[in-house]
Amino acid sequence: MIVSLTIVRYPKKFIPFAFLAMALHRFPLMLTKACSFWKLLGCGKNGTFDINPDYQQWGLMAVWDDEESFRKFQSTSFIAKWWKALCEEQWTVLLEPTEAHGKWSGKEPFGHPKIKGHEGRVGVLTRATIRPTKLKNFWKNVPKVSAIMGDAKGFITSVGIGEAPFFMQATFSVWDSLEDVKQFAYRDAAHAEVIKLTRKEDWYSEELFARFKILKSEGTLMGIDPIL
Repeated sequence: MIVSLTIVRYPKKFIPFAFLAMALHRFPLMLTKACSFWKLLGCGKNGTFDINPDYQQWGLMAVWDDEESFRKFQSTSFIAKWWKALCEEQWTVLLEPTEAHGKWSGKEPFGHPKIKGHEGRVGVLTRATIRPTKLKNFWKNVPKVSAIMGDAKGFITSVGIGEAPFFMQATFSVWDSLEDVKQFAYRDAAHAEVIKLTRKEDWYSEELFARFKILKSEGTLMGIDPIL
């Protein structure tokens, strides 16, 4: 199994094509046998959960049988040709799941990996469906968590992604090491307090947490490779 996250940026004049892609691209993905799971995604403006969408930036996260299957998609698919013709930037990170728990649309897309002893940079996906009655409290706490993460030791970059505005949200972040992830997730007092609040108030109807080994990073986003 290999996981790809591709983020593309459209020129402003092509934003209508970005919305059209969210409808059209699901059909070739449905027919791609080597892809066991996929999500077409919008992006937030500030690199994390964001109530303000970035209409120029969009994404695709997909699970492939192997890297060869992804490379075939990357070189020959209708979607890849669409991106090449209409987008001004494209960044892809290839990932190997090392730990995952929870569900996404009722599925466990990354299986149940339990890979220990991973060294080097770590990718983290945090994804949730927010209960409509909890939206106010969720969004009230987002700026606090975003600021904590941006200042955390070992934090490199993040991108806010989601299937739908306001209530289906995710963040993919990259860190220098697993120890840095654990320090932020479990030992930062302010972040721990927000986590307790999510449990106490039952914010999410579905959630997923996954960690990944970063295999490759290709292309640029805002003029740079975000994790180099």
